[in-house]
Amino acid sequence: MKQILNTLYVQTQGTYLRLDHDTLKLEVEKAVKFQVPLHHLGSLVLFGNVLISPFLIQRCGEDGRSVVWLTHRGRFKGRLAGPTTGNVLLRQAQQSAAQSAESSLAVARYVVAGKLQNARAVVMRAAREAKAECDLDALKATAKVQAEGIQSVQQASDLDQLRGIEGYSAKAYFGSFSAMVRTDLETFEFVARSKRPPKDPINALISFVYTLLANECVAACEGVGLDPQIGFLHAVRPGRPALALDLMEELRACLADRLVLTLVNRGQIKPDEFETRPGGSVYLSESGRRTLLTAYQKRKQEEVMHGVVGQKVPLGLVPHVQARLLARHLRGDLPHYQPFVMRG
Repeated sequence: MKQILNTLYVQTQGTYLRLDHDTLKLEVEKAVKFQVPLHHLGSLVLFGNVLISPFLIQRCGEDGRSVVWLTHRGRFKGRLAGPTTGNVLLRQAQQSAAQSAESSLAVARYVVAGKLQNARAVVMRAAREAKAECDLDALKATAKVQAEGIQSVQQASDLDQLRGIEGYSAKAYFGSFSAMVRTDLETFEFVARSKRPPKDPINALISFVYTLLANECVAACEGVGLDPQIGFLHAVRPGRPALALDLMEELRACLADRLVLTLVNRGQIKPDEFETRPGGSVYLSESGRRTLLTAYQKRKQEEVMHGVVGQKVPLGLVPHVQARLLARHLRGDLPHYQPFVMRG
């Protein structure tokens, strides 16, 4: 199984990254502040004005190591793509399945079913911890909607109907999101999902983690030779990693949302770690991003039981496992795509 490697997040502005033999060196004002053997790193994520030497870029591309460029506040701007890996026959099978309404619906059904099961698990866990009766009632109602959605998925006759089921379930899930917040509702109350840009602290946290997770899923697709642009549930659009977004659906609640709720409920993210910009957009401060990135790395290292492979795997490897399972299905080795379902 693929080894989970560290991701190096660099957000100090003016930092310069260079390669010294097989060692990555991080310099600030020409002084080396950090160094690490390159083979210990699986990817680099660079925020804002962070410079990287041409030789390091070339080496990362050659090794298949991901390099992602984000704005200073965490909005995706670009990504290094090395040589295409995998068998061209797999990509042909992927394209063929994507062009078939029946095959696309079959994969998308399992993606949505996995997403709703994981969302329901997060809601039920929050319900067990609820202290207010109104929160408990709201979460039970949401869990019921997710359960009904799971039952409806297999009866969906086309992608539009399936997307309607997913959308209705997601609306209910986010409609009770504030019931899962245990502290400082004045700051972290969830009113509505706002994306580009986020309009409040809780949306700023969710959007930031979703950006990180989306890039993990792109890397997982590319790592097994799948085209991240050609999806089944998400419509294909220029520049949109539709397949990566498909894989991401199963992990939004159990990896991203639970991480956000943990940071908020434990008071690890403070109200003063957000910046409000002209126009009302809200972003994490540098210290807030540092706290979140550290927690995200730790969360990726946590091992969970994967029901399909029958063993524990780090959460950070789940996108890679799912990409491999999808590839096996597209090759004809598995009768259907099997989603990841979090236990407990």
